[in-house]
Amino acid sequence: MRLKPGALLRFYSLCGILVQVAATKNKARGSQGQFPLTQNVTVVEGGTANLTCRVDQNDNTSLQWSNPAQQTLYFDDKKALRDNRIELVRASWHELSISVSDVSLSDEGQYTCSLFTMPVKTSKAFLTVLGVPEKPQITGFTSPVMEGERMQLTCKTSGSKPAADIRWFKNDKEVKDVKYLKEEDANRKTFTVSSTLDFLADRNDDGAVVSCRVDHESLNSTPQIAMQVLEIHYTPLVKIISSNSWPEEGQSIILTCESKGKPVPEPVLWTKDGGELPDPERMVVNGRVLSISFLNKTDNGTYRCEAKNPIGRNSTEYVLIVHDVFNTLLPTTVIPSLTTATVTTTVALTTSTTTSATAISTRDPNALAGQTGPDHALIGGIVAVVVFVTLCSIILLGRYLARHKGTYLTNEAKGAEDAPDADTAIINAEGSQVNAEEKKEYFI
Repeated sequence: MRLKPGALLRFYSLCGILVQVAATKNKARGSQGQFPLTQNVTVVEGGTANLTCRVDQNDNTSLQWSNPAQQTLYFDDKKALRDNRIELVRASWHELSISVSDVSLSDEGQYTCSLFTMPVKTSKAFLTVLGVPEKPQITGFTSPVMEGERMQLTCKTSGSKPAADIRWFKNDKEVKDVKYLKEEDANRKTFTVSSTLDFLADRNDDGAVVSCRVDHESLNSTPQIAMQVLEIHYTPLVKIISSNSWPEEGQSIILTCESKGKPVPEPVLWTKDGGELPDPERMVVNGRVLSISFLNKTDNGTYRCEAKNPIGRNSTEYVLIVHDVFNTLLPTTVIPSLTTATVTTTVALTTSTTTSATAISTRDPNALAGQTGPDHALIGGIVAVVVFVTLCSIILLGRYLARHKGTYLTNEAKGAEDAPDADTAIINAEGSQVNAEEKKEYFI
């Protein structure tokens, strides 16, 4: 088969077009693989920054690093800028890595990695430099501070980038109500931060630890702390402690005067009812302790303990009341013993009395045993019953004897009944003496 010259020309043209299309696709694919890749870097001031540029596919094309001022740092493995802090880490057709040591705030900026293809392809990496805050300091403290005075403590730190955060603590408890101030430094890169703690001095703050803590991302979770121990002077706080809550006559009592103050209070002063202790032999003072032996009613009164220091003085009182001796008596049942006459009424009364006594004696013994003293009402009732029964017995006995009283006539009275006058009665009475011996009457 023989082709015509025109057909052959068209065939070669078609083949050329296909080859050209394939070459274009391969070139485009190669351009996509030849693209530099970089990452942003954050470093603490004074540290070392590592800048890496990578290319997945490279047909022996050169790589270059340049600084924010567009100065070439490295071109492949050749150093272009004379800076001893900049060193080559790795150089190949697929990677160019360099390091910058002792980084300063002026090194911060945008660095460029260039791949010299046609056209040149670039990738940016931003270097962030953190400014480390200086160690904080607390100012405004004077020692000692009097109770009630206003205190203003200021914590200050400089050189932080970004601005640091300041927090206050008192005995590990955070204080929220503080003032915060941020100012830009002269280099216009770092900040000076201050915070003020304002409060009234209180005796409970004596010995407390006030701390100022600076938090910043450059400190790697290890904050910087400044501390100050507070010294507060205050008047004494006085309290009396008794050794006996229910003092009775004959017992002893010890009163202890506890005083707390700063400076330490002087020895305490004991008084009674506004004057000196009346009985030094029984009322003995030993330092802060007052001992009173053999208590009696004369010891009742108000005892005052006073303590003082250079700041001031304070006192407290204790009212002593001496109670009677408390005796526990077991009640006894009294059954009256009565001598009664053999009269029916008296016998009935005696039976009633006996029943009452029996009722009294058969009361609940547990109720009586539970009493802490003599039951005066019971004793008084029994005595009243005894007196009443005795009086009734005497009255009944008297009435019985009065009813059985007889009329007795002697011999001298005989013959006087029928006599017309007194003389005749006497004569008759004398005449009757003859039979006097025959009739005799006896009065028992």
